[in-house]
Amino acid sequence: MTVRRVLVTGGGGFIGSHLVDHQLGLGRQVTVVDTRLDRLKSKEAVADLHLVKGDIRDTGLLERIVPGTDVVFHLASAHLEVNLDDSSFQETNVTATRNLAHIAGREGVQRFVHCSSVGVYGPLLQVPADEHTPCRPDIAYEVTKLEGERAVLTVAADENLPTVVLRPAWVYGPGCPRTEKLFRALRTKRFLMVGKGRNLRHPVYIDDMLQAFELAATRQGIDGQIFIIASDEYVTLEKLVSAILQVEHSHYRPPRVPVAVMWPVCYGVEVMAKLLRREPPFSRRSLKFFTEDSAFSIARARSQLGYAPGVDLMAGLEETRRAMLASPPA
Repeated sequence: MTVRRVLVTGGGGFIGSHLVDHQLGLGRQVTVVDTRLDRLKSKEAVADLHLVKGDIRDTGLLERIVPGTDVVFHLASAHLEVNLDDSSFQETNVTATRNLAHIAGREGVQRFVHCSSVGVYGPLLQVPADEHTPCRPDIAYEVTKLEGERAVLTVAADENLPTVVLRPAWVYGPGCPRTEKLFRALRTKRFLMVGKGRNLRHPVYIDDMLQAFELAATRQGIDGQIFIIASDEYVTLEKLVSAILQVEHSHYRPPRVPVAVMWPVCYGVEVMAKLLRREPPFSRRSLKFFTEDSAFSIARARSQLGYAPGVDLMAGLEETRRAMLASPPA
């Protein structure tokens, strides 16, 4: 399949901006749509890059930018915003996603790559999970990401739109705000280990995620498939924190706080932030990082997608640290 022109929704975010750079590096014409394009401002003069500041809920906008596209990479979503109401998640993650798929099908897009999330599984009862594991999402983001997947696959089947769904685990690397926040909290000794740190986390370095996107866009015989994308290894939260401290050459040992103590604190912070109309610095949703397992099999992605992660955790964390040191916060 020859790919000349791609559309990246959510291209102004961490993963999306890396994907834009990768696609430009492959010599493709790239259109980006996002409500925030700050990460791409330095590339405004690039001839093959077309930046569109806009919301994917604007169907008229989508109808203007999709025609002529070979591959749609759909990353845009309502995600981390704690104070969003459920209707906002529904509008972006389901309704707008369905509309985009309809337009892509009508315009003859060669491949629709839908970026979902392992969050669709909700709390895992057994690990590692795989593509056959039942989904039990329990917060608005997770629920609507699952509904969005199903909407896209329904459109794909009804309108003959070649579609692949990717479910990334925790994607990290240079420019990842969540990873950098964790680094800074440990560096400034403000990180608290909530609980025992024995729950599992499953990272995947951004370069490996980009490999998965490209395979999903170009590999034949995978239409309608769902693939979990992660690294070769999942680790306990305690080991993840220790790995960051190791690359930081730090001897800090985070104090531990019981989950039962942090839950009411998080609730209080959420209430206060809502009154002030601000995003809370941490929330009950943040506690998922400390209490839930995230561990997955990538056997299907290996065998059917041809995916082969190549960056181990220590190498990925070292590269993330180097990038942070080269670009200190303003």
